[in-house]
Amino acid sequence: MENIWQALQSLGSRDMAEFGLLPLLAVLLVSLASSIFIAYLYQVFYRARATGSQVYRAFPLMGISITAIFISVQFSLPLSLGLLGALSIVRFRTPIKEPEEIGFILLVIATSLSAATFNMAFLGLLLAVAVLALLLLRMHIPFLSARTADGMVMVVLPNAEGGQLDAVLGVLNDELPRGSIDSVSESASEVTVSYRFRQLDPSRVADLHATLKGVADGARPTVFFHQAGDV
Repeated sequence: MENIWQALQSLGSRDMAEFGLLPLLAVLLVSLASSIFIAYLYQVFYRARATGSQVYRAFPLMGISITAIFISVQFSLPLSLGLLGALSIVRFRTPIKEPEEIGFILLVIATSLSAATFNMAFLGLLLAVAVLALLLLRMHIPFLSARTADGMVMVVLPNAEGGQLDAVLGVLNDELPRGSIDSVSESASEVTVSYRFRQLDPSRVADLHATLKGVADGARPTVFFHQAGDV
């Protein structure tokens, strides 16, 4: 092991050699642990979404790779200039399916940079603030989620005679007070009502179906959830 470390010292810079093998290994392990924790946060808060590329599986490798790159760069000016020139011609064209993935990737980069600069206190503070931000987003703060809808109720009526349309709209307004009408379309034989809602308890779906069928003969209600992770 000593011979291997001496060989690595001869290839690297003198400043890096002064740290020793164990501190550098500890930094990489800290970066790995923080990346695994961020992957866990992604699974808890956003894995249940209908879309996504499961990017969290790459977080551990991304974390240690970024940490290793910046450890090497900060101790070698020629290497940093060469890396800057190399990265200027590299382009990543993999599409990001969810906007939250960008935030998690940036969080992995930030924690990796903190580990590479041996700033462990800031790394812990960064993770704590990130957890707090995710918890606040899950609480459905009004000014953060006022323009979003959790899903839609679509009711198809064979006809709108006898006040059935008014009865259906009344039930939707009473059962989903935070919702709004999206559209009402009529064809030769059917009327379709689309109603957006927020924060519908899944246990109430069956009761909502029964109530809508009770006020309108032949009504066919369908409930869609846009964001499965929120319900």
